Amino acid sequence: MFTGIIEDIGIITGINKMSGKWEFSVKTNVTPFDIREGDSVSVNGVCLTATKTGKGTFSADASFETLDRTTLKDAKVSQRVNIERAMGAGGRFGGHFVTGHVDAMGTITDIKRAGDSTQFSIEIPADMTRYIVQKGSVAVDGISLTVNEQHDNTFTVNIIPHTASRTTLGEKNLRDRVNIETDIIGKYVESFLVRDKQKGIDMDFLSDHGYVKGDR
Repeated sequence: MFTGIIEDIGIITGINKMSGKWEFSVKTNVTPFDIREGDSVSVNGVCLTATKTGKGTFSADASFETLDRTTLKDAKVSQRVNIERAMGAGGRFGGHFVTGHVDAMGTITDIKRAGDSTQFSIEIPADMTRYIVQKGSVAVDGISLTVNEQHDNTFTVNIIPHTASRTTLGEKNLRDRVNIETDIIGKYVESFLVRDKQKGIDMDFLSDHGYVKGDR
């Protein structure tokens, strides 16, 4: 489990394309004592397992399934990537629940200034839009962000200068693709509603008992 609070911008130093998987080598300022073999590490929002560690480096494998669903298949040597270690049991929770299981790839369709911040518009697959809600949480390349607006299959987020300087979002351009992970809470609610529909739990039930608001 991750929080979406990026700890470091790492650099991909090698990509070994093997049969059945790709091995990524990453240079990071996170100390070698904090990343051990077997640890989960988020690389641009993708949960990978560290298979080797060294002084300021670690290696991790990505399966073809992971490559097909994420931007890692387009990664290049010398590319900068967002790094976050899995949250420790006693750690502070600063973002939102992020699993590192990417739902889809989004495309940046607009970038514009909004005061001191930068506003990004991101287009996602239509079947993902039901999990995006205004003022809800979303992870973009592993970064915990708040949804400002959502129209059809596009949502917007504001990036403050601190986030732009501490993550790779400040380097993004129009039409760049990013990894999107929607809020897991919405997925659980949907699952419960579908699974328990025969038990009488539906939107009317939730509204009557104060769990949701609005017209039915």
